[in-house]
Amino acid sequence: MHAAVPSRRLLALLSIAAYALVFTVFHFYERIGLGLGHFYYVAIALAALSGGTWLGGGGGALAAVLYMVGVAVNPHIPNSSLRTEGTLVRAATYIAIGALIGWFATRHRQMVAELRILADRDTLTGLPNTRAFESAVDRRLKEARPFLLLVAELTDLDRGAVPPDERLRAAANHLLLRLEPTDEVARIGPREFAVIVSGGGESPRRTAGKLEALLAQSGAPSTVGWASHPRDAENALSLYRAANERLYARKIVLAGSRPRALQDAGAG
Repeated sequence: MHAAVPSRRLLALLSIAAYALVFTVFHFYERIGLGLGHFYYVAIALAALSGGTWLGGGGGALAAVLYMVGVAVNPHIPNSSLRTEGTLVRAATYIAIGALIGWFATRHRQMVAELRILADRDTLTGLPNTRAFESAVDRRLKEARPFLLLVAELTDLDRGAVPPDERLRAAANHLLLRLEPTDEVARIGPREFAVIVSGGGESPRRTAGKLEALLAQSGAPSTVGWASHPRDAENALSLYRAANERLYARKIVLAGSRPRALQDAGAG
């Protein structure tokens, strides 16, 4: 679960309110030496957090202008105080602080976005992982449209000269290239892939057979189970269980047919 943080729009609104509040208080209550103008830093920080480097710097410049206007309209502060080096120093400080906070806010957002991408990706294949797969299923369920969930378990990964990791990567790349753009694929286990296929027009068994053929072409034989929404189940857990049950049932059937095939080959 992501931590709840204020939205950028809310931060921008709070920044505008802070500018207005500080300007009003400064106009009526500022006296020489009181330093109410320091509260502009709050408004600047909010602007920088909402908009990044440029908005932070612009917020600092706005604070400098409002400060000077406040001095000009405040009868308790002599206007001559504006014609000093302190005015330039204050303006430079406002702008620098705004730009600095905005830069850090931008970098933070970029890092969070990258971490979220990495958190949803399988490190070996680059495919979406189990977490992303669950989100994809939930999204499909909310759309309330028919879809097919396929679960493929790769077999014989340890046989042959090609390392298992290379076979997994090859299978993932092959699926990405050959599946339809509307299909979604994820790696959900050490040797398991899940595919979500839109619609329900084609026979699920035939679709599962196509997926087995695609994986076989990549050099990774597999056994595929399936579950159809809403016919087989109406929630993510039940769909996955139904697909898994068909997968293991098919494995049992295939395991039972192998000795018979070997006997036929021996008889020949």
